[in-house]
Amino acid sequence: VGASEGNSDTLGFVSQKEIIYNRLLPYESKLDAESNEILAQIKGNIGRAVQLREIWPGVLFWTRKLSTYIRLYGRKFSKEDHVLFIKLLYELVTLPKLEISMMQGFARLLISLLKKRELLSRDDLELPWRPLYELQERILYSKTEHLGLNWFPSSVEGVLRALVKNCRPYFPESATQEMLVEWRPLLCPFDVTMQRAIGYFELFLPTTLPPHLHHRGFKLWFKDLIDLWVTVQNLPAWEMHLVGLFARLANDNIGYIDWDPYIPKIFTRILRSLNLPVGSSQTLVSRYQTNAYDISHVATWVTALLGGPGKQAQTQLSGLFNSISSFFHPSNHGRWLMKLMKLLQRLPASVVRRLHRERYRKPTWLAPVPESHRLTEQDITDFVSSMKQSVLLAMFSKTGSLDAAQALQNLALLQPELVIPPVLEKTYPAMETLTEPHQLTATLSCMIAVARSLVTGGQRFPEGPTHMLPLLMRALPGIDPNDFSKCMITFQFIATFTTLVPLVDCSSAVQERNDLTKVEKELCSASAEFEDFVLQFMDRCFALIDSSTLEQTREEMETEKTHLESLVELGLSSTFSTILTQCSTEIFQVALEKVFIFATTNIFETHVAGRMVADMCRAAAKVFLLWLVDEEVLNDEELDKDLMWNLQLLSEVTRVDGDKLLPYSAQLVQILQLTLHLKSKQGYSLACSLLYYTLRSTALIYPIEYCSVPGGFQQPHHQHLPIKDWGRPGDLLNLAIQWHMPSEEEKSFVFNTLDLLLQNELKQLQRHVQGEQEMSRDDILQSLSIVHHCLLGAGSLLPPLHHILDHSEDDTKSLFSIIKVINDLLHFRGSHKHEFESRWKSFSLVKKSMENRLHGSKQHIRALLIDRVMLQHELRNLTVEGCKYLTVHQNLIKDLLRLSTTTYSQVRSKAQSVLFTALGTYNFCCRDIIPRVLEYLDPTRTNVTQQQFKGALYCLLGNHNGVCLANLQYWDCIALMWPAIVRSGLCPTMYLEKPSVVRLFDDLADKIHRQFETISIDFSVSPPACSQTDNLSLSHLYRKYKKLVEDLLDCISHRNMPWKFEHIAIGFLSLMLRDDCCLPSRAVLFFVQSLNHDSLLVRKVAISALAGILKQLKRPRKKVSVSPYDLSEGKHADSMVSGDRPDNQWLQYNSSRLPRSQQDWDKCCFIEKTHWGYSTWPRKLMLHAPFEEQPKQGKTREEMTEREQIIYDHFSDPIFVDQLIQYLSLEDRKGKDKFSPRRFCLFKGLFRNFDDSFLPVLKPHMEQLVGDTHESKQRCVAEIISGLIRGSKHWSYSKVEKLWAMLCPILRTALSNITIETYGDWGTCIATACESRDPRKLHWLFELLMESPVNGEGGSFVDACRLYVLQGGLAQQEWRVPELLHRLLQYLEPKLTQVYKNVRERIGSVLTYIFMIDVNLPHTQPTTSPHIADFTARMLSRLKPLLESEGEIQNHVLDDNTEEQDERTQAIKLFKTVLKWLMTSAGRTFSSALPEQLQLLPLLFKIAPVENDDSFDEMKTDAKTCLSLMSQGLLYTEQIPQVLSTLQESSSWHARYTVLTYLQIMVFYNLFTFLSEPKAVSQVRALVLELLEDEQLEVREMAATTLSGFLQCNFLLMDKHMQAHFETLSKTQLPNRRRRVLGSVVDTIPSAELVRRHAGVLGLSACVLSRPYDVPTWMPQILMDLSAHLNETQPIGMTVRKTLSDFRRTHHDNWQEHKQQFTDDQLLVLTDLLVSPCYYA
Repeated sequence: VGASEGNSDTLGFVSQKEIIYNRLLPYESKLDAESNEILAQIKGNIGRAVQLREIWPGVLFWTRKLSTYIRLYGRKFSKEDHVLFIKLLYELVTLPKLEISMMQGFARLLISLLKKRELLSRDDLELPWRPLYELQERILYSKTEHLGLNWFPSSVEGVLRALVKNCRPYFPESATQEMLVEWRPLLCPFDVTMQRAIGYFELFLPTTLPPHLHHRGFKLWFKDLIDLWVTVQNLPAWEMHLVGLFARLANDNIGYIDWDPYIPKIFTRILRSLNLPVGSSQTLVSRYQTNAYDISHVATWVTALLGGPGKQAQTQLSGLFNSISSFFHPSNHGRWLMKLMKLLQRLPASVVRRLHRERYRKPTWLAPVPESHRLTEQDITDFVSSMKQSVLLAMFSKTGSLDAAQALQNLALLQPELVIPPVLEKTYPAMETLTEPHQLTATLSCMIAVARSLVTGGQRFPEGPTHMLPLLMRALPGIDPNDFSKCMITFQFIATFTTLVPLVDCSSAVQERNDLTKVEKELCSASAEFEDFVLQFMDRCFALIDSSTLEQTREEMETEKTHLESLVELGLSSTFSTILTQCSTEIFQVALEKVFIFATTNIFETHVAGRMVADMCRAAAKVFLLWLVDEEVLNDEELDKDLMWNLQLLSEVTRVDGDKLLPYSAQLVQILQLTLHLKSKQGYSLACSLLYYTLRSTALIYPIEYCSVPGGFQQPHHQHLPIKDWGRPGDLLNLAIQWHMPSEEEKSFVFNTLDLLLQNELKQLQRHVQGEQEMSRDDILQSLSIVHHCLLGAGSLLPPLHHILDHSEDDTKSLFSIIKVINDLLHFRGSHKHEFESRWKSFSLVKKSMENRLHGSKQHIRALLIDRVMLQHELRNLTVEGCKYLTVHQNLIKDLLRLSTTTYSQVRSKAQSVLFTALGTYNFCCRDIIPRVLEYLDPTRTNVTQQQFKGALYCLLGNHNGVCLANLQYWDCIALMWPAIVRSGLCPTMYLEKPSVVRLFDDLADKIHRQFETISIDFSVSPPACSQTDNLSLSHLYRKYKKLVEDLLDCISHRNMPWKFEHIAIGFLSLMLRDDCCLPSRAVLFFVQSLNHDSLLVRKVAISALAGILKQLKRPRKKVSVSPYDLSEGKHADSMVSGDRPDNQWLQYNSSRLPRSQQDWDKCCFIEKTHWGYSTWPRKLMLHAPFEEQPKQGKTREEMTEREQIIYDHFSDPIFVDQLIQYLSLEDRKGKDKFSPRRFCLFKGLFRNFDDSFLPVLKPHMEQLVGDTHESKQRCVAEIISGLIRGSKHWSYSKVEKLWAMLCPILRTALSNITIETYGDWGTCIATACESRDPRKLHWLFELLMESPVNGEGGSFVDACRLYVLQGGLAQQEWRVPELLHRLLQYLEPKLTQVYKNVRERIGSVLTYIFMIDVNLPHTQPTTSPHIADFTARMLSRLKPLLESEGEIQNHVLDDNTEEQDERTQAIKLFKTVLKWLMTSAGRTFSSALPEQLQLLPLLFKIAPVENDDSFDEMKTDAKTCLSLMSQGLLYTEQIPQVLSTLQESSSWHARYTVLTYLQIMVFYNLFTFLSEPKAVSQVRALVLELLEDEQLEVREMAATTLSGFLQCNFLLMDKHMQAHFETLSKTQLPNRRRRVLGSVVDTIPSAELVRRHAGVLGLSACVLSRPYDVPTWMPQILMDLSAHLNETQPIGMTVRKTLSDFRRTHHDNWQEHKQQFTDDQLLVLTDLLVSPCYYA
């Protein structure tokens, strides 16, 4: 803040928020003037462009400049400017005709202006919400996109969401009410609009209003929506949106909403949405997978609930982690694991965010969290301890330790004393073991994450820093040449810790000062080990270097180093330089001598080991020039080892500060002159790098030191104790960076060197080019590389140079070199862009791993801050000096293009990649280059080689992320490019036959189709005037559009055009459909004729295109607005109730009031969309005006436009139609074809635009097709019929009546001819025909379908199909046909006892749809459609014989001819159908099982099988699936008692067994709902304990499993009482056995005592198994008790044996820690039990 006030004089305004790092650059004084000038330019030019209404290129260009300005200077403008920029961009984004790509550009800039919302309060800025809503509606729910009239990019959705999110805080206070009025009418839960409305709520509703406005904000909707969420049980797709909305609401208004009543429900649902597996055989409902909650929403919501007076959320959260902690154990794995890990990682992060907001953030205009609800220390402790167990388990997870490390980093910020010690406990042993490297890497990466909290110590965790040295010393053995990953993580570990801590020996301070605490004294004396540590580290590194010398064999092959070696090398050099930066001078001297001795006494080969040593020397460089080279080695091809070694060391050592080099400059130049012309390639390349570093270190600007405390560590200890600096953040306002600025001497040294060396080479090259001097290839390569390195070294000082290089084509190596030179001339400004980007990435990674999110505000380590300033400097270099497009650049780009089309593919590909980067940098050069590329594709030129042709195609294709030349968003480019691509098909055929070229053309066409976006023709922003239409026809862009269409048509009609290119052209032509102007009539003619083209592909394109053209030709209809209440004969209703009300009754299907005459039809008010009227009515209901006011239907041919005539003529021509129908009824792919929506759109368009003109021609075809049972014929007629019904929307009554008179017989025939292949298509046909149509308009159809669907004619199959077709029609009508649903149900009920499986399944599905409308949602009237409850009651009375009967229920299907159809058999048949209904409704309805359905449970328990085998009949497996699905249902607290009472009444042991499996899943999936009802918990507990003593062995064992599961998820607690209960049971005396006579029968029924004793043992074993990964205090005693029973009679012995072996298996991994819990005697007994007896003793 100080900085910005200080310079408001120079700026002339108070800046909003600039990038603070600019203040630290060495030339910061010049920046203010510079930025002011740029800003003035931007403001002036944007203003001018807006006045001239010139969006393109004016506004576009200057808004791009503005976003660059923000990248360089941040928001460095006054508040007034800020608001003006935002308002201007907001208007631009919401312009209705704006091209999408521009809209996205503006939107992204607007987002970055709005991002920091604390800068502008609601008083400064207000934005309307409606324009954004209209934009969303227009783009995301576009009516024309599916017809191919608009092409939107895929990224647009994300951009729009982000835009709304950032505008939201500034919506006016009236917005909430307006939004509710707008979207409430869409809330019809059976319709897709529900998803849309809730999605809009989530996105738009403002939640950041200040507290005094809450009554105009969330209080208007919170109650309604939360009730809705609570009542919906079955996860519909829109529930995720609700959760997102609630999470945001809770987070923005902590403390203003009372969530307590909902907390158990919230946590139950969170647990459910993790989809964890429970029990053995579980069938998941598929939508639970797809519609599960988004974990980030869950984390935000939970975080916002914590704290406050109630503390309820924390209790539930602890419960949640307790119940799922065992899932984190590394031995568990599954699809759900990713979610759990994400939850672990997100929760602590969002708690840290909240804490930062409450304690450390500067107060802004957003409402602060009230004191009463802030997180207290106690809250934080509870939170950390509830998560700790799970995180520690997750450290070793199979998905890697990253998530756990991030979680630990945040938890350690909250409570270091709780989190770090257990991690240390795991780390020390891991460092000792050699056998488990995975453990070491996992613990080290977690240690790196908590490093900063550990080293800083502070009051919370003062003993933290004392661990530092032991950790460092023990990490050293990790530098191990044989284990790569261990080596890397150790380097990272050491580097992290040394960055945080200055390595200074302060042991002397103990004597000198007496004000130290105990811990500080410890630290001081320990710091004497630092020197030892550094030396040992160096020894390890030297050993590493020794072991990694390259073998001689690799020398010859000049291969690159492997990836791993280069990584190790990087790790070594960066760690070593970090250590030396952080050393005190004394330690540094020692280290330096050591390196010096090592380097001068050993000689390594130069590839691997040499590089590493040189790196170490560089780190320690204080220049020592020891060698001058002898003259006579100049001509040796292979140099001797010494010279190479010395050169390499020298070249690395020169990478130091320029001013240190100057004293040696003369010697350096001398060495360079000698070595640059060495014959051997290795020799001169080393010399080149020496040249590069020398020039570079003298010519660039860079910071000199990076140590963690400004000013180094030279101060004496008694003034400043270094240990105080451990982990201290750098201070942004006085970083005191020391910069290296090139001084005058250095500059002159650079220029002299360049004169000496570069001039020479350039002259030589130039002479060679002019042919005066011969040079061998190697010489050319050598000169070029010298030139290249000169350029790189002095990049920031050189004015760009140019060379024109034309030589022989095949010298590839030199060409590579030239390409590099050109690349650097185009882009090099002292640093490379891609290097810069990778450094930026690595900077942000390091920042993440060491940042302190809690205190925030840039508290990073000093080295990091310096790094960031350096990056800012490079960013400026790269962006400020980019983009001037000079003739030099133009020439260079031409050369590149030439290189991109040479003979050798490697040269081509390198040149092309440089070319693409260049195109990305210089925006406007594309226009220059396109004509040149196209020359190579011109079929009239004969001198183009195949390589050039291919090179040119690659240039058009572009790389995967850069610019694609073939698809620039300008008419000029496309109009040249597309015809040229197509015409290249006329080239000599030899090129086009190569598969690689064919593939290129395919890729090119594919890429254009993928990336094409609609380009506007009309850029005017004029006020709407009557002259608009004239503008359009005259505008030059429209002329270009027309010309392009003409060109493409010319290409297609060229007679020599190969078919492949014809197809490409037709594809391009189909992209030319637009929704703002019609396609030229020549193209319309072409597409109509193509409907009968020989090629299937062309026919498909033509069908889609024609559907689009018909949409263009559709005549607009007049709409009028009506008040819905006038229509309902004035019956007003309570406006807030949804469902069947008196005021929407007139909408429903009522057979007594159907429009059956002309005048009824005209009076009837049709409402097509199904959702209108279910919820509230919209304010204005728009309906079509009456028939008389509409434009005339059924024009004669004379009245039509030219385009309409073309279509009319063809479709009235019987021959054309005949041919078309033949093509349409062909098979495409056997068995794969489906009903085609494209063809449906085509027919719908024809009948909509031309009324019934074509019916006479089509009718005979339809009748003939329907009689043919082939599937393709049937499909064709189904497509025509559905199009016909939908297209007849606005026909007059007489026409409609005729239409149905014709259709009814056809449909009857169709339904009787239906086959297994076609029933799906007929279902789709009817469903499509009924979609969004008023049922009263289609009453003929419904009455037809309702004529006895299940009449047995044509066998069971036809019955099932008819039902399916009927269901398709009724489902589309949702709630508007209660009468039909009642009729259908009445009709079906007697027929439920079907024998045939397929009919049963279909009836089940139809029942689901009949009862779909019976929902139990808040504010909803009971429906007039059928009710589930009544139906179930009727079913139960018919199932009585089964419920009352004893014994096994067998599935007898009697032969139909026998007379004996008794009640019981009927009941079994009925039950099978009911099962099918229960199964299908589980996944589809809104509520899970109703009370009445729960009464069927006893029956299900009775039937479901116990064993898992597939030999069971259908009924049993169905029963089992039903139970599995019902047990996952969400229960309300009111339902629990009923379910439990149902569970307790069960007769056979099968039933009791199944009850247990049901119970497991039910309790886990409703865990917190149960826990909030103590009575229910005790009931469950009693039930399980009772079943533990069941006489049937299987039931007892299952009860034990259930019990251990409940204990494991903390549903039941292991208390003294329970333990005592089991111990008494297990001590039950067994009766004495009488000695038996050998032959007598062993008694099979176990005595009651044995059962009880077994129950006790089982109970104890359940307790043991419930804690698989740790040993609580009560466990040793229980194990001792169990071991006593080992040798008793079966089944007790078996149980004990199994328990012990399981115990051994699960505790084996961490046995070392678990051993501590047992006494020595207990251990002896255990070892005896667990180690199997030795048979050889």
